[in-house]
Amino acid sequence: MKLAITGASGKTGFRVAEEAISAGYEVRLIIRSQSEIPESIQGCERYVLSDTNGTTLDYALQGCDSLVIATGARPSIDLTGPAKVDYLNIKKQIESCKRQKLNRVVLVSSLCAGKLIHPLNLFGLILIWKRLGERSLQKSGLDWTVIRPGGLNENETNLKNQNILFSGEKTQEEGSIPRRLVAKACIEALKTNDSIEKIIEITSSEENPKTNMSKAIKAFSI
Repeated sequence: MKLAITGASGKTGFRVAEEAISAGYEVRLIIRSQSEIPESIQGCERYVLSDTNGTTLDYALQGCDSLVIATGARPSIDLTGPAKVDYLNIKKQIESCKRQKLNRVVLVSSLCAGKLIHPLNLFGLILIWKRLGERSLQKSGLDWTVIRPGGLNENETNLKNQNILFSGEKTQEEGSIPRRLVAKACIEALKTNDSIEKIIEITSSEENPKTNMSKAIKAFSI
């Protein structure tokens, strides 16, 4: 299986690539010309985009079986960033997938996507645009999964004791999770048929019972 990853040079994206390699996927990194990637994934196939119009993105997705979208706007003084990155760019990626007959897509979004009253919305209504990006995927006709992580952190010192809480849409509003566990959840979603057409919210802590995505989905889908 050939997996494409957009946003592969980002803090979550490169971890998705590492986890995909560990899981046996053939990985294609889709990055920008100014992107820097860590040494751990430099052996992967790379496609460098000059822009995200249909032609160049179509070429980058050719021959891939699935896509993890790990692109996302960062809080900045450019208040148009979320609209461009979390909505319009997501739409372009979805349209390109359809043209290339790439049917399986996992989107990394955010806890509280769609919520209006939230501090993150001070940065260009980022949660509103993320929800519109999600909706574009939901309406696409593709086999989609949306992963909504809580507050992201870089901590990888205690991962074995961190258990993920998987839940359905609009069930968690706070909590955090290491980016490494988000990456693992993306790969688990690709392997879990029950995750198709599901929005899955994830946070982690040592207090959560140990489970897996498939069991959790069956429990919260009842």
